[in-house]
Amino acid sequence: MKLFENIKDFFFAAEDEEADFADSPIHGDPRAERAAAAFEHEEAVAAAEGGSSSSGRRNKVVNIQTTAQLQVVLVKPSAFTDAKQIADHLIAKKTVVLNLETASPENKRRIIDFLVGVAYANGGSLKPVANLTYIITPYNVGFIGEDLVGELENNGVFI
Repeated sequence: MKLFENIKDFFFAAEDEEADFADSPIHGDPRAERAAAAFEHEEAVAAAEGGSSSSGRRNKVVNIQTTAQLQVVLVKPSAFTDAKQIADHLIAKKTVVLNLETASPENKRRIIDFLVGVAYANGGSLKPVANLTYIITPYNVGFIGEDLVGELENNGVFI
């Protein structure tokens, strides 16, 4: 019987409440009126189903696996012309591990300068992780182990 009372109240109580509604601050605003009507409808449906609408919202399940897939790219450039391909990986929000062992000293500095600029423009960061090896992360990837460089320097590796 309660189901029928809720449905009856939903449809026929609106005539009684219109006088009170005319004094409300949202009266005359069509967006607010539509939102209020939608909320009342949702509450009535939830009441008819035997629950409350807020408990129905809490039970939604979202599959996080399909929302994002992070990739790590290992690159070993030898010339400055390879930096463009690395920048394309960073723009695609991929983490890049950069190994500069085969690059000349002049190209090492140019590649690092260019990629630091690309990372900065995209909100990412470049961090040294070993001798001539760096990790470049986009803005959506965190880096744990901030003290790795200090640990390497304490063990005699100077970057």
